[in-house]
Amino acid sequence: MSAPTAAPAAADLDQLAGLPTAPVRHPWQWVITGVVAILLTSLLVSVALNENMGWDIVGRYVFSDDVLRGVGWTIWLTLLCMALATVLGIVIAVMRTSRNRALSAAASLYLWFFRGTPLLVQLVFWFNLALVFPRLGPAMFFGGTTGGIDTNLAIDWFIAALLGFGLHEAAYMSEIVRGGFLAIDRGQTEAAEALGMTGSQSLRRVLLPQVLRVIVPPSVNQFVNLLKATSLVAFIAGQDLLSSVQHVYAANFQVIPLLIVASLWYLALVSLATFGQRLLEKRLDQGYGHTTRKGAA
Repeated sequence: MSAPTAAPAAADLDQLAGLPTAPVRHPWQWVITGVVAILLTSLLVSVALNENMGWDIVGRYVFSDDVLRGVGWTIWLTLLCMALATVLGIVIAVMRTSRNRALSAAASLYLWFFRGTPLLVQLVFWFNLALVFPRLGPAMFFGGTTGGIDTNLAIDWFIAALLGFGLHEAAYMSEIVRGGFLAIDRGQTEAAEALGMTGSQSLRRVLLPQVLRVIVPPSVNQFVNLLKATSLVAFIAGQDLLSSVQHVYAANFQVIPLLIVASLWYLALVSLATFGQRLLEKRLDQGYGHTTRKGAA
């Protein structure tokens, strides 16, 4: 009894499949899109023609020596801090996942402190470390003038920024790296152990290459955040991009044009980092196929 009813149903489906389909119309979408486009175009034209933006001053200072010097310090500081944060973050992530309770507790305490205190507070603290320890060295442990070097001579704005950004970002990088380790199947480690690899060999040759592919997107995101966060060194008399711009507009009082100059440089550097991320992801995707990346996008 079921066979005769199945055949007409299949025929009906074939007839329905052959019928022309009409797209669902959404006329209000075009109206809304047109209104948004008109408003956005009007805003861009208004900004472009606004004399208060000082576009002539922007063109005069965008490649000035002071601004380019600030851009150089910003790039240099970002690269060094990110390198320090990555290395230290890997160490902390390994400690956090260690079976040794002392190492795991120390890593957890590090994360609690450096993620729980504001970055600006950490920068100001390192810059004013001389108020706590006038001398670095044995005097830090035994007090008095038992030896060491003058803290004011050892820690300038750059060293304070390196310590502040590096230690702060290491806490976030450690969690990114730990998340990468957790994303790798336990069978990978067991396979490495079956091949006779030691723990360090398994880490270097099996786990880290796979972890890198997982952590690249969030790591680049942290790099971009760090690049923009370097502007905070303006509070400790730094020489980064924003500090250089501030020095210029403190003299000529052209605040808005100089802030536009800084914004254009930050946008350019972030765009360059994003382009580098795509190249790196493409490189790491070799041998894995592209279904995962496209599916995630």
